[in-house]
Amino acid sequence: MCIFFERLQVGFSYVSVVEDYLTGFILNCNGWTSVFCEPSRPQFLGSATTNLNDVLIQGTRWYSGLFENGINRFCPLTYGLSKMPLLQSLCLAWLTYFPLYCFPLWCFATIPQLCLLNGIPLYPKVSDPFFIIFSFIFLSALLKHLLEVFLTGGTLKKWINEQRIWMMKSVTCHLYGCLDALLKKVGIREASFLPTNKLGNDEQTVLYQMDKYDFQASNIFVVPMLALITINISCFFGGVYRVLLVGDCDKMFVQLFLAVFIITVNYPIIEGLMIRKDKGRISKLVAIPVILATVVLLAFFKLLGMHSMLY
Repeated sequence: MCIFFERLQVGFSYVSVVEDYLTGFILNCNGWTSVFCEPSRPQFLGSATTNLNDVLIQGTRWYSGLFENGINRFCPLTYGLSKMPLLQSLCLAWLTYFPLYCFPLWCFATIPQLCLLNGIPLYPKVSDPFFIIFSFIFLSALLKHLLEVFLTGGTLKKWINEQRIWMMKSVTCHLYGCLDALLKKVGIREASFLPTNKLGNDEQTVLYQMDKYDFQASNIFVVPMLALITINISCFFGGVYRVLLVGDCDKMFVQLFLAVFIITVNYPIIEGLMIRKDKGRISKLVAIPVILATVVLLAFFKLLGMHSMLY
């Protein structure tokens, strides 16, 4: 990628798969001012990916490039801090470190559920005054996103889809993007650019128009999603059984709710596995080994928890 400054026939090249971010960052470091331009008449016409596999491949490339810029010499907290205001540096740092969302979301999708399975409460009781604080934080985050969607002309359906794809991306391409950037940093991998396919076939187009996910994606994307939905469903039923048996719903309500929330938002994965019969469904050859392995690991974790409680 090569860019030329106004009045100066001087260019500079760099190796980055997020050349748009790095271009803007370097320009801002050289004193240029960014302007938000949103004319009423669209100025550009482009195409976007329409199937899950290409979305996640593209996301992996983007998040790898963003995180790579957060750990190299162009880090906004070091290189940018001396060339732009602190607030602007922090905003750009938030963008480069955005892929790190994968780690809290993996914890959010596994730890409360595993503790629910073993009867370990992590959150305040419903009767505890601190329960209101946790509820407020959770609901305010969801409502803030919902307000942003409505203000930009979106609908409730769009909000649900954005929540859904955010979860899918966080447990797959965010994680793989971070790992890819770290491997490049230590010299195990080299920077590469693979163009994303934006031309869907007729079957993919039909699924897209029907608002159906095409789960004929790479196994590295499908396996984590299947494993997490299996964990949440298994721990939910295990938690319900425990609540009915022991009667500690007051303690476990939040963890039960989290499992239900994740299962509900990711319903298309369940639909693609158990209901759909089209070519975009999840392959049983992939799903069965993943589900069995996850259930076995959950059973081992349950036995380990029971053993630790006895001793």
